[in-house]
Amino acid sequence: MDKAALAGLPPLRDVIARHNLAARKGLGQHFLCDLNLTRKIAAEAGDLEDCTVFEIGPGPGGLTRALLAADAKKIIAIEKDRRCVAALTELVGISDGKLQTIEGDALRTDLTKLAKAPRAVVANLPYNIGTELLLQWLRQIKSYRSLTLMFQAEVAARLTALPGSKTYGRLSVIAQHCCTVKRMMSVPARAFTPPPQVDSAVVHLVPRRDRPADISFAAMEKITAASFGQRRKMLRASLRALGGENLLRQAGIDPQLRAENLPVTAFEALARLTEKILT
Repeated sequence: MDKAALAGLPPLRDVIARHNLAARKGLGQHFLCDLNLTRKIAAEAGDLEDCTVFEIGPGPGGLTRALLAADAKKIIAIEKDRRCVAALTELVGISDGKLQTIEGDALRTDLTKLAKAPRAVVANLPYNIGTELLLQWLRQIKSYRSLTLMFQAEVAARLTALPGSKTYGRLSVIAQHCCTVKRMMSVPARAFTPPPQVDSAVVHLVPRRDRPADISFAAMEKITAASFGQRRKMLRASLRALGGENLLRQAGIDPQLRAENLPVTAFEALARLTEKILT
């Protein structure tokens, strides 16, 4: 990889102007042009020298440049916008084969079929599909070394929320059941082109080594959907279809509690019992 050629690339704003990359609202596009920030994000992902890194929605390639500079073994950038794929051509040309671009929809792409492990995802996710993409990867979390992802600050708060807080919910439980989740840094709206209406945050997720092996993702989805579906109800009511008070007592949980009060371990106990219902 020619680091001098990488450093000599034109500013991202010039790339955006040259390729007429007016951000498209329908694609949730907000381009991160601050190369100091993209370097920090790449650094938060850790050592990537032996890893295939997937980047979703690279846009004009700010984070892509940082990942190349960080000596990622291989970068596969998946981009739905044909204009952005064209804008990355120069970057591909100087990457010595380390960067591959794929024009396609990440929601319809099984990343595990594109490269062997170890794999990581490092991405400034499009706001409109970020949560859906995360859930897709969590279903296959054993296939990844880590996920370093930028979300709206509100979503990042939900991922890291603790029981009893207003932001603690289904996404908190599922993510923390699958991973150790850590908020790494905040990114202000003004860092983007065009600026979104909210700030963002980078979250680092690493698969839990102590994750219970006897609980399926489907069971956790089912129990959290029922528990948080009617958030203000007591669990004996919200879980009535899955066994209600009987299920809760088997798990050693007070039926009068609400979902927001339960730690992840309690949901794991409920999901373990729910496996019997699913099978």
